[in-house]
Order: sequence, then C-alpha cells, then structure tokens
Amino acid sequence: MSMSETGPRPPAGALADLDWTRAHRSEIQMRYGDIDAMGHLNNAVYVQYLETSRVLLMRELEVPDREDRSVIARLELDYRREVLWGQRVAVESLVERLGRSSWTVVSRLTADGLPCAYARTVQVRVDAAHRPEVLPPALRARLETLLAAPLQAGVAPPRTP
Repeated sequence: MSMSETGPRPPAGALADLDWTRAHRSEIQMRYGDIDAMGHLNNAVYVQYLETSRVLLMRELEVPDREDRSVIARLELDYRREVLWGQRVAVESLVERLGRSSWTVVSRLTADGLPCAYARTVQVRVDAAHRPEVLPPALRARLETLLAAPLQAGVAPPRTP
C-alpha cells in the first residue's frame, strides 16, 4: 500500500464517538516552556506530546526502539479547547486502521480529563532504504489489540465544546 492509499477517514468530529476506555494512555509532564505568551499550551507542543505518546505506546506494545522503523506520512490535528499551565495532560491513542505497510493512530489529548484536541497520524513501516515494507505479523497482532471501536449504543460520549 502506498502512503496515499490510506482509505477513507471519518471526520475528526467522529473521533469523539469512539470508545476511548480501551485506549493506550500516556501521562504527559507539561513544562513551563511549553506555554506560549497567551498563557496556554503552544500549538506546536501538541505534536511533541503526540510523539512522546507514540514512543510510549510502542514500548508498551514491546516493540524495541531499534525495531520501530516507521515514518509519519500524515498528521491531522484539531484543536478543541486550550490547555493551561498546571492542568494534568494525557494522550489517549487507538489504532483506527491497519494497512499492508501502514497504520493509522487516532489520539485524544486531554487536560484535567477534558478532550482538548484530536489527532490522526498515518505511520508507514519502512526498510533500511526508507521504502515501505509489509508490517511484520507480530507488530500487526500487537496493533490489533488497540483497534478503535464506536461507543456501545446507549452510552453517551464525553461532551466536547
């Protein structure tokens, strides 16, 4: 599968309707330098938090750093509310889609438990020459444990602004 063949994606608003109780969760240590002149988390820092969460996710899936040969082919980020200094920040992640050589991770960044941003990243497994390669069966099996599912009928998702 090429990087452009990632298939149809639900709109970012639909991410709020996923069952986030099954997500991998990474607590993020906010630093004072992450805050901008407006007094909230700098928009570029969200991407750093997502990256930290991806590294922790792969480690929890027992993928050694040296075997995590992937590149980010696409990143979408929708900001919903500001994150302020002193709030408790976490990134929750699910696997939205598995392809032949790629997988799509959807993430929700929360502050004090409230959703503040939703993201979608497409990661592509590459070989030593940085060409896409087939996902190894063991990695595919580990990623499948985090496949996203919609909330069960009758269960309301957390409210977002």
